[in-house]
Amino acid sequence: MSPSTIEPMKVKNLCIAALAGVIALSACNEAPKKEKETVMAIKDPHSYAQPDEAKVKHLSLNVIVDFGAKTIGGKASYDIETSADAKKIVFDTRDLKIDKVTLDDEQVTEFSIGESLEYLGAPLEVKITPTTKKVNIYYTSSPNAAALQWLSAEQTAGKKQPFLFTQSQAILARTWLPCQDSPGIRFSYNARVQVPKELMAVMSAVNPTKNNGVGIYTFKMEQPIPAYLMALAVGDIAFQAIDERTAVYAEPSMLAKSAYEFEGMGEMLAAAEGLYGKYAWERYDVIVLPPSFPFGGMENPRLTFATPTILAGDQSLVSLIAHELAHSWSGNLVTNATWDDFWLNEGFTVYFERRIMEAVSGASYAEMLASLGAQDLRHTVADMGPNNPDTKLHLQLEGRDPDEGLTEIAYEKGNFFLVNIEKAVGREQFDQFLKEYFAAHAFKTITTTQFIDYLNANLIKGDQALAEEIGVDRWIYEPGLPTDFPKIESERFQAVDKVIKEYKGGKAPQMLATKEWSTHEWLHFLRNLPEDLSATQMAELDKAFKFTQSGNSEIACVWLTMAVDNQYRAAYPAVDKFLVNVGRRKFLVPLYKAMTQSEEGKLMALDIYTRARKNYHSVSTSTIDNMLGYKKEM
Repeated sequence: MSPSTIEPMKVKNLCIAALAGVIALSACNEAPKKEKETVMAIKDPHSYAQPDEAKVKHLSLNVIVDFGAKTIGGKASYDIETSADAKKIVFDTRDLKIDKVTLDDEQVTEFSIGESLEYLGAPLEVKITPTTKKVNIYYTSSPNAAALQWLSAEQTAGKKQPFLFTQSQAILARTWLPCQDSPGIRFSYNARVQVPKELMAVMSAVNPTKNNGVGIYTFKMEQPIPAYLMALAVGDIAFQAIDERTAVYAEPSMLAKSAYEFEGMGEMLAAAEGLYGKYAWERYDVIVLPPSFPFGGMENPRLTFATPTILAGDQSLVSLIAHELAHSWSGNLVTNATWDDFWLNEGFTVYFERRIMEAVSGASYAEMLASLGAQDLRHTVADMGPNNPDTKLHLQLEGRDPDEGLTEIAYEKGNFFLVNIEKAVGREQFDQFLKEYFAAHAFKTITTTQFIDYLNANLIKGDQALAEEIGVDRWIYEPGLPTDFPKIESERFQAVDKVIKEYKGGKAPQMLATKEWSTHEWLHFLRNLPEDLSATQMAELDKAFKFTQSGNSEIACVWLTMAVDNQYRAAYPAVDKFLVNVGRRKFLVPLYKAMTQSEEGKLMALDIYTRARKNYHSVSTSTIDNMLGYKKEM
């Protein structure tokens, strides 16, 4: 996911029993270290799977998407690999109805469903033998499956056909198909998906380019992927090629706008390959989803899912596409073994994203992204507390929803750790290291400990002075920001700072030199204005720069949050409209949080949320429900 999709989340301190999910790592030779995995194996506390006994290797999925019932149901057939004494295979499920389970050529077998725990769902335990080759699970999802967003025609851009999309990360794949839902377990897949003939289906796989008029689509993903990268979208979808390897999917009314916004994807892909090696997934396409999609982007292989809020009309927010593209190497190709190691996915991806943007848009552009990222990180650390254990890179998420690790820590602290390594060894040497790292671990999973061992063996190589300069322990295992946090400078932001100083000194907004500013310069300007602005000052800024009417969602969110903070009531109708029409959690959280700071705001928040909630994905509602103390019966 994009770093711009996240926000700090409250620690819920839920006591969920630890679950054995041992992933055998035969190549691992690790000495015991603080907060690190045990020798030869690690636990995934967020999966019931026991892959040391039996694990999946390939999925053949045959399902029907029922918009009337709001269910996905059918048959999931897994080719499996077993140990010499295997007696069972365990799958993750959550709110699934399991009709029957058979083995191999449909021999009926015994199965049981265990106790369901919050977030984790229930284990599906299937009786097998060491010679079992295939497990066939007949199932139906719940109409309330947390991964699935069922949209009525009125909630789409075209207003004519319904729409469905999935969001499987982190552990929601188990809500729409039985699976071994751990990032440490990879499998290839093929699928047959039946949908209403008026609609088209696309997946994280080889995809169709037009509606076949029949409503039955087949898919193939030959490369092994973890369950969180299983993805499906169904709707009135059209296709437009960008070049021979990239394309965009969107609702027909959004297609031309989306294709224009992403016309540089081919250049990004070439830049990425120039940095860290050949793209391993054949095609890189993007689908622009309806606005209820809760994240900026999701890196589903071959088909990134993207929010329409990045369609600014001027290609100013396409760094999000660079981020999801970078995931094709860091995350999809080399995957964190558990969600405690999430920074290995996201920190590497932010670093890679900015290198791509530097290649296609110049160093000054990348410097602005880095500066904004540093601002976000410092804000997150201040908000969470510098001694909060969740500000460490290597997390301890057992007993909690892994989404609680979805903060700027994994993204930005992880990125700046890599920036610090680059500074220590030089860019050329670090680039060669990363290229070899991706090649050595392609289609594999990796733990934090394994990465450190690889870093020591292939870059530090016993150089104690270099090891101290890089500072693995203080970056990865200590909370807050280390004292050697890189100094982030941006010449373009220094120019903005001069304009801010002029404004604070009394210069009228319309006289400020802002004509050539990009989105990022405007964001830096707004973020660094005085916190307390009078209604008159807000009105003057709004008159000069038309912030309340901004079609740029990033700028609009910052401005509308300022409007709530400063009780600039002229913008309140825009706040209402924005929250009703946008479901991206990154924007929802600061706006609703700002409203909760006053009694008047709380009433306004509940009024808007009651009307808007149906437009939000469960990923968003789970956060906002808790923030507002919202009960469905209200």
